[in-house]
Amino acid sequence: MPLRWLQEPESWRVPADSSLHLVAGARTDWFVDPQRSAEARMDAPALVGETTGDYLLSALVTVDFAATYDAGVLVLRERDDRWAKLCFEYSPDRRPMVVSVVTRGLSDDCNSVVVDGESVWLRIARIGSAFAFHMSTDGERWSLVRHFALDGDGEPSVGFLAQSPTGDGCAVAFERISYRAERLDDLRSGA
Repeated sequence: MPLRWLQEPESWRVPADSSLHLVAGARTDWFVDPQRSAEARMDAPALVGETTGDYLLSALVTVDFAATYDAGVLVLRERDDRWAKLCFEYSPDRRPMVVSVVTRGLSDDCNSVVVDGESVWLRIARIGSAFAFHMSTDGERWSLVRHFALDGDGEPSVGFLAQSPTGDGCAVAFERISYRAERLDDLRSGA
């Protein structure tokens, strides 16, 4: 699928087939505070493509964690106020964690599981008008993180994002990227 930048990164490169490295600038994020105590943020670098129909997009995500909320992200975006992201993020406890955010006007924020190490597999599955976020430690057995719909009327673009909301920047490697135009049969099968 053709890709386009929504926001350009500090730097980026494609070191090998099926790989993308992004560097987010300082204090960049995608988040709309549900308490409305901070301004909406949509300034993190994101590379997305347009697609239709069912699909599976996955990648092994490695983050050079330094500051709280540094993250490598698989992202869906319909428009500025309707989007979702599946993050491999540095928690306030200074532990890598899988986090998901769905935004329909305001963002929610759902912490999932702590991960040992600086890499994890992330996957987005489109199933009709719904989406599923999955994570895996080995790229073989997948655990459901979230099942949801954006409830919009458009076709969300899908892609990659790097963020550093509280830090001076963050380097993220997306490797072994896979895009397959196929339907996931069972959300909870581990496949």
